[in-house]
Amino acid sequence: MVTAGSPLEQALGQDIAPWARRGGLLFKQARDAASLNQKALARVSGTSRTTLSAYEHGRKSPTLETAGRILDAAGFRLVLEAKVECAAHATGDGGSFHVPSRLPRLPVATALGVVRVGGRAYDLADRDERRAAYTALLCQGEPGDVLGHVDGVLLLDLWDELALPEEIRSGWRPLVEQARQEAGVMN
Repeated sequence: MVTAGSPLEQALGQDIAPWARRGGLLFKQARDAASLNQKALARVSGTSRTTLSAYEHGRKSPTLETAGRILDAAGFRLVLEAKVECAAHATGDGGSFHVPSRLPRLPVATALGVVRVGGRAYDLADRDERRAAYTALLCQGEPGDVLGHVDGVLLLDLWDELALPEEIRSGWRPLVEQARQEAGVMN
């Protein structure tokens, strides 16, 4: 049993506070994107303006059901998305490369946008440039670069054409094979 003001309760409160602030920011972003003021969103979502304000400022945390209802009223969905993390792998020459835990799908504008790798800009909408960019990203990209610019489906499409050192290809191969298997794509 957790008693009011106990160290455990205080620790839990500290762990929850960042989530409440983040959730509040999401409500505000959804409300702004829907061009609604607090009063209007509160009305259509079935909550009060003061309660919505408390959620937006992280002073109060809604239940999951309430959060879903507010976001739905603003035209958004509450979605569960798998977390993607990168593992660092050492290369024989003392360098490293990063492999994500799964292949993410990127928004089209990002997947086909422009990326800078190693001082060079690549137009990802151009297949040849995307091949060169993916080769550079898989070999030398930091986790944020890999996760922010390598689209899973586009990587699967280019995989056999990428000129990768064998140690990097070997590090990525299990992930690519798993993604191909899940997609029903033959090797």
